[in-house]
Amino acid sequence: MTLFLPKRLRDFGDAAPMIANLLFTDALLMLTELAGATILPWWITTSGGVDAIALFSVAIAIATFIAMPIVSPLGDRYCKATQITRGTWVLSAISLALALLSEQGSFHLGVVVALGCVQVVAIAFVDPARSSILAELVPPNMLPEAIRLRKTFQSVSGMLGPLLAGLGLSTIGVPGSLFACALLSVVAAISAARLPKAQSAEQRRDGLIHWWNELRGGLIAKWHMPMERGWTFVNFVVWIFQGPAVGMLIPIKVHSLGMSGNWLGISMGALYLGVLFGSLFGSQFLVDRFGRYRVRLGIGLLEGVALAGVGFTANPFLMVVALAVSGFCNSSMSLVGATHRALAIPKAFRIRFAAASSMTTQVAGAIGPAIAGMALYHWSVNAVYGGFGLLMATSVLGFLWVPRLREFLNLSHEQIVDWYQHQYPSIFKSSSR
Repeated sequence: MTLFLPKRLRDFGDAAPMIANLLFTDALLMLTELAGATILPWWITTSGGVDAIALFSVAIAIATFIAMPIVSPLGDRYCKATQITRGTWVLSAISLALALLSEQGSFHLGVVVALGCVQVVAIAFVDPARSSILAELVPPNMLPEAIRLRKTFQSVSGMLGPLLAGLGLSTIGVPGSLFACALLSVVAAISAARLPKAQSAEQRRDGLIHWWNELRGGLIAKWHMPMERGWTFVNFVVWIFQGPAVGMLIPIKVHSLGMSGNWLGISMGALYLGVLFGSLFGSQFLVDRFGRYRVRLGIGLLEGVALAGVGFTANPFLMVVALAVSGFCNSSMSLVGATHRALAIPKAFRIRFAAASSMTTQVAGAIGPAIAGMALYHWSVNAVYGGFGLLMATSVLGFLWVPRLREFLNLSHEQIVDWYQHQYPSIFKSSSR
């Protein structure tokens, strides 16, 4: 069987079929997830209107904030293959339930929100295993190549998911597209069932307490460092406006232009295509020529202007181009400084900082749709979308006032290792206690 696999997979030897099965499962899960993220908002927008999609977005953001710390630790009780399989079967059942609901022709927002919240819980159960199982199946010396292969598969899924969803919406409609997602989820679950089973992990009974301690330690450390406090605050404000502009406002904009669901798929596909190019080429190319600080600031401003262009334009082709530019800027901005920031945090504190950063992002992710929903009561989608883009660009200017950020980003990778601990030793000692 190994002979039929591509050369990059055959290099893994006897483990090649197992790695191929994992990559196939992971790519299918991402494809169905992104396809569903295109189909469901379109169905809600066309059936329930602007109020419905705003309420749904806020509910999902709140569910994510609650589910991640509570559900994720439960995964320690199962082997990761079992975790992925069981969670994927639940996702398949939810997709099937949504398809049957849409087939009946009656839209019930409460039921859709409830199913969406259950879906969030299932994703919170599956994702930790998806992100870490590769390290258990591949020898350490081959892990970098396996990660690159996984990113390649995920990038292809990231582009195909929205495009296939748009094609499905324009040909077989919402029910048929949701049935197709359910079928792909079933295939992914069957594929996941073939992954090698490991012994159940040791149960952790302090999952939520452990998460709270990590979150508290991260927030305390962040608050006492002026640069990290400012960086976190600016990111928080930026995401309030950026999140809806790359999420819930896209189907509303497409619908307001009177375009079909196929255009929504093209729009989302363009956004993810931009993300792919930004992650592969954009950030490093720009950093080599302009430096991290200028790129971080400039590319954030450009994304805000591009998103404002999406809002103000009435030309669908210009909208798609602007979304592609936004995706490129989005991934480039997020990657610039990310390695620096990760290296600067002492290793023992990285989980705490990650917990604090995740919490602030999820809170901003709930605030943004709520503000967008209220704004849409008073202004047109063009005005709200364009305004969110301009407000995002304005918020990015906050980086100008973050203390020592220019100095920090201009340091080399060697100089930045454990930089926070060297600069603020007393903070990490007190936080450890």
